[in-house]
Amino acid sequence: MFKGRQFDQSVILLCVRWYLAYSLSLRDLEEMMAERGIAVDHTTIHRWTVRFAPLLLERFNRRKRSVTGKWHIDETYIKVRGQWMYLYRAIDSVGDTVEFWFSEQRDLPSAKRFLRKALTRHGRPDRVVIDGSQTNQEAIVSCDVTNRLQDRSRRRLKPIRIRKSKYLNNRIEQDHRRIKRRVGPMLGFKSKASAAIILSGIEMVHMMRKRQARYAFNPNPSLAQQFEILAA
Repeated sequence: MFKGRQFDQSVILLCVRWYLAYSLSLRDLEEMMAERGIAVDHTTIHRWTVRFAPLLLERFNRRKRSVTGKWHIDETYIKVRGQWMYLYRAIDSVGDTVEFWFSEQRDLPSAKRFLRKALTRHGRPDRVVIDGSQTNQEAIVSCDVTNRLQDRSRRRLKPIRIRKSKYLNNRIEQDHRRIKRRVGPMLGFKSKASAAIILSGIEMVHMMRKRQARYAFNPNPSLAQQFEILAA
């Protein structure tokens, strides 16, 4: 993963981890590295994040444990070049992250694309809680029907139960805050592509803190240890 890089793997992982996990700007990290005798430009740290966050997430997902059959689905706002875009998110009944999807639009095609991704990776939930969004309800019904029609197991699959409740969906609203807390100091993203990548890295760190991955020889690794394991 790090072959041919000018800087040592430990330096790259440290910068990427600190940027994704803590309320630090790229220039903060440049200054912090300089205090340690390492001259690295803030634009280089950004390139490292964009390059390695998706690779680390891919390896993390291979270790990710199963989620429960009750999901909470909602979307939150993220600003990109002065315009609001949307981060679709789902968590399960114990608060583990199920899936996420970043979109320019908040519409039926975007909601369906997010749900198809979640269903493909995690299978069918028994129940989904939403906050009352008609678009999300239509997306769930449509994807559920398609999923049942494509099922080849010859089982009689029950339709996904949909529960509309703002009160019950407070769980995911609280979970949004953990992501927004890190995004806030970034003062907006410059492009949708980089926003999607960096948000995926932030989501990965959030899942790491929830202990959503299995590691054979270390049941309770720190963030630093998890990054090292994934990069090995």
